[in-house]
Formats: sequence, structure tokens, C-alpha cells
Amino acid sequence: MKNVLKTVNKEITYFFIIGSVLFLSACKTNSSSNSVLDKTYEGNGDDLPKVTQVMVPPPMLPKFDQVENGGPKVILVTFTVEEKKIEVAPNDSIWAFTYNGTVPGPMIVAHQGDFVELTLKNPATNTQMHNIDFHAATGAMGGGDVSLVNPGQEVTFRFRCTRAGVFVYHCAPGGLMVPIHVTAGMNGAIMVLPKDGLKDENGNPVTFDRAYYIAQQDFYFPKDKDGKTENFATVQQSIQALGESIKTLKPTNIVFNGKQGALLGPNALKAKVGEKVLFITSDANNDTRMHLIGGHADLYWPGGKFSNKPFTDFETWEVPGGSAAAVLYRFREPGTYALLDHNLIEAFAYGAVAQVKVEGKWDSSLMKVVRKQSPLQ
Repeated sequence: MKNVLKTVNKEITYFFIIGSVLFLSACKTNSSSNSVLDKTYEGNGDDLPKVTQVMVPPPMLPKFDQVENGGPKVILVTFTVEEKKIEVAPNDSIWAFTYNGTVPGPMIVAHQGDFVELTLKNPATNTQMHNIDFHAATGAMGGGDVSLVNPGQEVTFRFRCTRAGVFVYHCAPGGLMVPIHVTAGMNGAIMVLPKDGLKDENGNPVTFDRAYYIAQQDFYFPKDKDGKTENFATVQQSIQALGESIKTLKPTNIVFNGKQGALLGPNALKAKVGEKVLFITSDANNDTRMHLIGGHADLYWPGGKFSNKPFTDFETWEVPGGSAAAVLYRFREPGTYALLDHNLIEAFAYGAVAQVKVEGKWDSSLMKVVRKQSPLQ
């Protein structure tokens, strides 16, 4: 009987110790894991080093480190507003509102914890008030409330990159002018990388060899009574007409990077077999669904949010209006790939399609032609 009691006491003591350890571990884990809701910040960036980032036209990205180098910094960026006529498709031109002259505007790249210090210039030759709303920023309508500039003015403001991911920015001067300016081309994206770079589905570091930025843009060209695109002499005339044509909710043109064929043929994106390519896709106004014909999304970050574990093996990835997404794919076969909106009407009838030309050696372990085309037997 004593031996039985002794054994029972040992087991009770053992389970008590194990239970206590698990309880204390749980308490420790709960106390040390901070929710995104509880994050706080100190400093406004005044004491950090400043680095100028030279903007480049999309689909290219500026020079950047995939892993943070040297700690947080203030990244200096300058946007100059250009109101200009652009040809979207043959016989279809519009008065576009642009940052630095391109649709979409340039991609900005930072790391989580950096500050972006933007100078927005609105030359006196322009006719409209402009500003910028960063979906990556916190407060003041994403910067929209502090960045309004009339023609002949400029403003500089700074915001902390608190969240890792890809985020849309766009003009938001207020009221109906917001969709008019956005659908006239005044939008772009910023990529905020994690300090230690991207991670794959297993939490391991992953790098990329190339990166491209593709933005889908919907235009609403005013038409005359015969269905032809109206050609306006002034920006103000164009704005008045756009105020009505956007209300139809029926785009007349849906393109990648501001122009039909902008990323086709001689302007196609390039890669080599074996390279990992990061595709950043955005749509500032409408939903889209991107698809790489002949390839996949090896890694897909919905909403472009790099703090979340990426999904794998997606065939088509969604980009809700007002957001961006990021996909990493390693090309395994050479050839010309089509990257498109898989609303195939928007792709082939409107022009939301791009090409990726890939060089390299064919891998028959993935696909092989068993018998070429021949007469029926």
C-alpha cells in the first residue's frame, strides 16, 4: 500500500511540475507577444540619416537593398505633378494627371521602420490643386490633408513606414475630384520591405533577381453622340466631361501601365530561366485578378502584406480596388508568357495584358511535345 501511495504521489508531483511549467510558459508567451494593435513608436525621424531615392518610370523599380542595410533612415523622394495629354490607345487621348509624368506614378521602396519624406511640387503651369494619399501612412488622410498644393506651390511631409507590404498611393483632393484624378492616372504604389527581407512559406529568407511593377488602369473617355472619343483643348473641359463619364461605371479603356500595349512586344518584361521575379500589381480603383499564363504564383502575399505567411501555387491572384499584391515566381521554361487580367474581356478586348519574354533552355521534364501537329489519322 505504501508503494502504491508513493507511486501515486510521484505521478501527482510529476504532473504538477509539468503543468506549472506549461502554465508559466504560456504566461511568458502571452506577455512577450505583442499584438499589432499594441505597437508604439518613438522619434519623428529628425535624427536619422537621409538618403535620396532616385525615381524611375514603371515597370522598373529604383535601386534598393532587399535586406535593410545600416538601420532605419529617412528616404527623400520628390514628385512633380504633370498635367499632360497622353495617348492611351490609337485615337484615344486624355488629359492625364501624373506624378513625375507616368501612369502609374513611380514605385517607392523602403524598409519597415524607415521614414519617407516626400516633396510634392505643383508647377505654376498646371491648372488643378493636387495632393497625395499614401495607404502606407498613418494619420491626416494618409498625408492627403497636409499635402494639398495649388499650382505654383510645393510641400514636404514625412511619414513612418510602420507596416511591411505593398501599398497604393493616389491623389485625393476631395469630393468628385478624387475619382476624376485617380482615373486620370494619378496613382502608384510604395513597397515597404521587412527589415530582414522576404520569407518563403517555411519562414526561410528568399530573394529575387528582378522586380517589376504593373498597375491596371481604368479610363472613362467622354464620347460624342457618334461614340467617338472627345478631344478637349483644355484640362478644365476634360474634367467637366469626366465628371459625367465616370458615373457610368463603364470603363472605355482598361490597360496596364497607362497605355494599350505598354508592356507588349519590344516593351515586354524580361527574365531568364532560373530567375526569381517579383511581380507587384496594383489597381487604385477597380478589382482585378492577375494570371500568368504558363506559370504560377510560387509565393503570393494577398494585399501585398509581407508580415503574413505567403500562399503557394496560386494560378490567379486577386487585387481588390485600392490595393496591391505581390507574387514571386521562378521561371522554369523559356518562351513568351502572358501576364493578364483573367477577366479575359478586359484583357483581350480592352488591353489589360503584358508579356514576359524568358530566355533559357527548355526542360522536357516539365513539358514535352510527343507528336507535332499532323493530319488526322
